[in-house]
Amino acid sequence: MVDFHGWSMPINYGSQISEHEEVRNNCGIFDVSHMAVVDFRGPDARNFVRKLISNDVDSLKEDYDGLYSAMLNKNAGVIDDLIAYRMEFGYRLVFNCARQEQDIKWISSISSNFKIEINERKDLGMVAIQGPQALNLLDELGLSSLNSKKRFQGTYEDEVLAVKTGYTGEKGFEIILSNEKAELIWEKALKAGASPIGLAARDTLRLEGGMNLYGFEMDDSVSPLECNMAWTVSWLDEDREFIGKDSLLKQIEENNYRELVGIVLDERTILRHGQKLYLDNKKQLEGVVTSGTYSPTLKKPIALARFPRKNKKTCFAEARGKLIQAKIGSPKFVIEGKVVFKERK
Repeated sequence: MVDFHGWSMPINYGSQISEHEEVRNNCGIFDVSHMAVVDFRGPDARNFVRKLISNDVDSLKEDYDGLYSAMLNKNAGVIDDLIAYRMEFGYRLVFNCARQEQDIKWISSISSNFKIEINERKDLGMVAIQGPQALNLLDELGLSSLNSKKRFQGTYEDEVLAVKTGYTGEKGFEIILSNEKAELIWEKALKAGASPIGLAARDTLRLEGGMNLYGFEMDDSVSPLECNMAWTVSWLDEDREFIGKDSLLKQIEENNYRELVGIVLDERTILRHGQKLYLDNKKQLEGVVTSGTYSPTLKKPIALARFPRKNKKTCFAEARGKLIQAKIGSPKFVIEGKVVFKERK
């Protein structure tokens, strides 16, 4: 067990590689009760959330639908990434636990002119069930109504919010419910065949899936354009004024922002966060690794890295006193068990 931002969390329940492969091939369950759940109610809840985040909750057509978004500062830096759900009472946003204090402080600083009630739901827990066999557990968990839903759609029954979302690149769903019910769901899922998954496999799964981790791929100095999150910015309503909009438009106009790319190495050298990368063998600093690991699926080291947009096909990393060449490509490696990494040609 390790301290994870104030939560005692297991690195693994036995073997990181076995747990990773269990999610890719079967079904795993994650305790993600450390995530920060915040409810927004009141007559101004819609207008406030539309200002607060880069994506637009007006695109949520049904209650319990969700969307992925960023919460930006005025310079378009990512304060946090989140999922926003439309609820009967207003909106429910799920943030990273590592950013909870900063998030609440930011939200409080800009909400004084809005008639809203902000409620941190520390009474709620959260579990994620992921993998190609995950949906087979829905009936046994009393969540059969979720079967007909599409990705990012959900159901809400007996104060249990279940939505087809996840952080692994696999099919699956996440459940937000009372802490007491979370324990019961956990036990039922284990009996139904799900395997418990720790933090280590969660990280290799999300990295294979090309999913960002706060403090690595993004922070409050990095804009969505530079961390493969441009798709989370909605421009459909030109009149919507969300925080960071003007700075984003300026970055787009100046067209000199960096990009997040995927990297694959043939040599068994693991690249780590902050490691320097070069676009030629003359060791002129060009980029930096944001996250790196050994991919159990590709059987090779992989990494996400940020570079100037120069459309290069390869880069170099220094390891053991020599330069090692790596392939540059798309910032996703594995989706639903299939290798999707595309090298630049």
